[in-house]
Formats: sequence, structure tokens, C-alpha cells
Amino acid sequence: MNIRMAIVIGGVGPDRFGPAAADWLTCRAGLRKHPPGDQAADAAVGTGVDVDVDVDVLDLAEAWLPPVPCERPSVAPPAVRDLAPWLASADAFVIVTPEHNHSFPASLKNAVDWYRDEWRAKPVAFVSYGDDGGGTAAVEQLRPVFAALDAVTVSGGLAFRHGRPPPVAAAEHLLDRLLWWARALRAARDTLPMNWRYHHVPRQP
Repeated sequence: MNIRMAIVIGGVGPDRFGPAAADWLTCRAGLRKHPPGDQAADAAVGTGVDVDVDVDVLDLAEAWLPPVPCERPSVAPPAVRDLAPWLASADAFVIVTPEHNHSFPASLKNAVDWYRDEWRAKPVAFVSYGDDGGGTAAVEQLRPVFAALDAVTVSGGLAFRHGRPPPVAAAEHLLDRLLWWARALRAARDTLPMNWRYHHVPRQP
């Protein structure tokens, strides 16, 4: 089974660490590629089935998404349309984020808000970076945002503190959980129609 995992680099500022963190996780995910029927490799990743991971790295600094307007246009801008197929084809997401004032950067919120169906019923894991706290406050702010989009956030996360990578075992455990959810939710999307609609519920006076 092939799982497409999209790593989204959310920070776009100068001297950012996001690309280095994304490269590190991409290498970890790449080590999971193995020939079909390799039982030793299956046991090592804890999946019990053959899973190859295809990784796409989506850097918001290169996406050039415009700000989300107060009223959505009937036709999305070209940059939004260009990124949509990459998000739609992903089975799982890893969001790489710095921490800005105990939250996540505006560039990431803008990217999240342009899309809905692309996130829905898919698992989302988090990698953060920063100083002593490792950017973990940003992750806690992101979880309810993705929950509102009917995405499933994976417990835990990886944190780079002062540029130091997290333990390899922590990365493997996170990938185990992310890939489990990716398989389960892809099977659900393939068999159960997502035919609910979103309605605005006015506030009671």
C-alpha cells in the first residue's frame, strides 16, 4: 500500500528552520520504503502490512497564497487552485510550524483557511520548532483549528529545540500513528460517502 504524506512548511519568515525539520522527517519516512512482503521491515515499523510512504514537501513560502478575503470569491485565485490538487491527493499531513507569540504564524492560518475538503477526514501530525519550548504552544493552538475542519489530529508531536532533532524513536512512533490513521481514514473515505453539508448557524439573541 502506498500512502501519500504531505509535509507542509508553515513558516515563511527569514532564517526559518522549517525546511531543515521537513528534510529530517522526509529522511525518516523514506527509510520505511521496503520491498513487498518484507516481514522484518513490517515489524520494524509496527504496521503489520506493507506500507510505502510517498512524501511531498509543500513550502508555503513558495506557494504565494493571497490573503483570504472576507467574502470568498466564486473562483479561487490561481495560486490557491494550483496547490489544491497536491493537498487533495494526500492521505496524511504533517504540519511544520514555528511558534509566534504562543501561537502559529499567519501564513499557516491563511493556507488552512483557503481549503476545507482537502483536509477533511484525513490525519494531521505536527512538527514544531523553537527555543526551550520547541514551539509546542503553536501545536496546541492548531489542534482545534483542524478539528473544526473534520480532520483527525494525531496525538503527541515532534519538537526541535534550539535546532536539535527529537529522538528517532519519537519520530517512528509518530509516523506509526499517522500511517495507521491514514490507512483507516482512506478506507473510510473510499467506502462511506461524506455527504454532510456545512451550515451557518446564527447566534441566538
